[in-house]
Amino acid sequence: MDKIALIAGSDRFPIVFAQAARKNGCKIIAIAINGQTRKEIADYVDKVYWVDIGQIGRMFQILLLERLKKVVLAGKIPKAAIFNRAIEKDDEARSILENTKDRKTGTLLKEAAGRLGKIGIVLMDSTSYLKDHMVKEGVLTKLIPDERTWQDIRFGESAAKEIARLDIGQTVVVKDKDIIAVEGVEGTNETIKRAGSLVGPGIIVVKVARPDQDMRFDVPIIGAETVEVLNEVRAKALAIEAERTLIIDPEDVITRADKAGLAIAAV
Repeated sequence: MDKIALIAGSDRFPIVFAQAARKNGCKIIAIAINGQTRKEIADYVDKVYWVDIGQIGRMFQILLLERLKKVVLAGKIPKAAIFNRAIEKDDEARSILENTKDRKTGTLLKEAAGRLGKIGIVLMDSTSYLKDHMVKEGVLTKLIPDERTWQDIRFGESAAKEIARLDIGQTVVVKDKDIIAVEGVEGTNETIKRAGSLVGPGIIVVKVARPDQDMRFDVPIIGAETVEVLNEVRAKALAIEAERTLIIDPEDVITRADKAGLAIAAV
């Protein structure tokens, strides 16, 4: 039986991963983060440890204590967490920050993955056991984007790929071929809210993967919460990258989008 460590962030991704992995006969040891991970994670794993943001050293200790050789990162951990003062008190976290050329998400996670490798621990693809959740190309909803919407999608896709290449973010919001908002450290949902407050209804949201997306971490994800935020600001459409975006609870997401009159297209 495979024994996998699940470093669990927020939202339902860690729970969905745990369910799928256990169906495939895996034993799951979760490392959950106080204030981020959902409490119900305990119902879906074999054992759970709770740590605070920034306790990287403690996470490494747990991996060694449990003799774990495989690790998966699933769920959001706020990018702003790297500015948390608690990190300064953790030797391992501080060392990672001091030994990277910048603080981009990919840079930091690759450094952490390298350190895991040095102690014999492999960081797995976070979409393992979830390939059926990866979105296929096409329109997913009942509402099909009109030509004007497609023009905005194509315009936004080009901009989104450029900011993703620069590792700034993965989401842009457009309206009438104008960039309304670019994702920063606040994350996709807050970017959508900001755009909605600036220009009102009718925005188009485009989310893509990085050109060199490492599927071990930070995979583009949408779920029910994303659709609810889009509905809240009365967005017109959401475009996501086919084959490289994970939909959490896909049937629920599409049902909610159809009810909201929102178009979702995988491009």
